Amino acid sequence: MKLALIGYGAMGKLIANLLKEQGDEVAVIIDEKDADVTAEELAEKLKGVDAAIDFSLAEAVLRNVEACMIANVPLVEGTTGWNSEKETVKKLVEKYDGAFVFGANFSVGVNLFYRIVSNAAELFSRFSEYETFIEERHHSRKKDAPSGTALKLKDVVTQHITKDFSVAATRVGNMPGTHIVGFAGTADTIELTHTARSREGFASGSIIAAKWIIGKKGFWEFTEVMDEIIKSK
Repeated sequence: MKLALIGYGAMGKLIANLLKEQGDEVAVIIDEKDADVTAEELAEKLKGVDAAIDFSLAEAVLRNVEACMIANVPLVEGTTGWNSEKETVKKLVEKYDGAFVFGANFSVGVNLFYRIVSNAAELFSRFSEYETFIEERHHSRKKDAPSGTALKLKDVVTQHITKDFSVAATRVGNMPGTHIVGFAGTADTIELTHTARSREGFASGSIIAAKWIIGKKGFWEFTEVMDEIIKSK
């Protein structure tokens, strides 16, 4: 598999290392020196790769998507903070009949956590004495608050629980990414927690998504990719 990496910070370098360990090729690297190039110019650099993985900046997502669609390169979008542009991105993918997969979090563990939370929320929705809350903690360098993962967890819970509840975000020091979904009653509190020990889970999941999207068309969320993988196990 020949991949392009868009963004070559800590995540990009980690993905590159994992790809090399797996025997795959990093054929193209797009970094800060390409910040001012147009989508058309970027597309020229991307032609010929099997897929691209983007962990760059939210403000660059539209350009990166258009470049990949022009180049007919499937794109895995790992950058967060661009939810307000989702419909525009979807229209770009449809315009070029391209392939695109995005996710609030590409960790396999987090995506299994979504399913655990969904099952729990369905159970607790039957007992009105329990109130729901979501708390998330990240290092102080993380810009979006609440995180995309916290907002996805909120969406998962509200499929079963319609009563409003709080989503709290903390940004401090080098705090590892932690998400807590709780159900508090008069006699007890139940908490479900996911804590990320490293970024490797996100990197591995994005590679899984890249291998999955090759040869496909359409606008996909990583939860749908996980659905297919789980069914095949």
